[in-house]
Amino acid sequence: MNVIQALHRHAAWFDLLDDAQQARVVRDTAVAQVDAGTIIEHKGGLASAWIGVFAGLIKVSVGTADGKMASLTGVPAGGWIGEGSLLKREARKYDIIALRQSTIARLRNDTFYWLLDASIPFNRYLLHQLNERVAQFIGKAEYDRLLAPDARVARCLAELFNPLLYPGNSMRLDITQEEIGYLARISRQRTNQALRALEAAELLKATYGGVEVLDLEGLRLYGL
Repeated sequence: MNVIQALHRHAAWFDLLDDAQQARVVRDTAVAQVDAGTIIEHKGGLASAWIGVFAGLIKVSVGTADGKMASLTGVPAGGWIGEGSLLKREARKYDIIALRQSTIARLRNDTFYWLLDASIPFNRYLLHQLNERVAQFIGKAEYDRLLAPDARVARCLAELFNPLLYPGNSMRLDITQEEIGYLARISRQRTNQALRALEAAELLKATYGGVEVLDLEGLRLYGL
């Protein structure tokens, strides 16, 4: 994979950097292919890189000692995750797991900190991302408690098309019903029912192995 091309395509912040900054990012970004089910980052591990998704789909999840798991969010291609742990220089409080075969980028932590010191546009981008992330998790805490399964699936999908967190994505996402179920925390059968309801409302079109969004704002407001 050409790392420069991948960064231009899947890291909206990369084009905000000057030539010297871009060169260092290219030098200090490691790219790897991971299989579905791979734990990319372990809860409790010290954060040493900013994690980007060049291809595929990953999830951020937490678990308990007795094996109970909860998905916090999904991250499609174009998303970057884990900046909070880097900024606080602390251990990860969650696992990052590949839901399907994915291409993962790791920007070294020392270069991440250097960009914070060297680039005002990078800082501005990161500030907007953090603000959007906070809003995302506040909304998730609300709809997990208050919304019915159909609406939870609608919000789950709307999150994956967030233009600030995952810029550059088209209105189609390669995602299976099983993967949607993991993220919305409902069964595959119930996910299928929810997708049919959202199709009937003309908010999306479910295709084999993917979803095409027809009305993003409608998904965000569904069930309110």
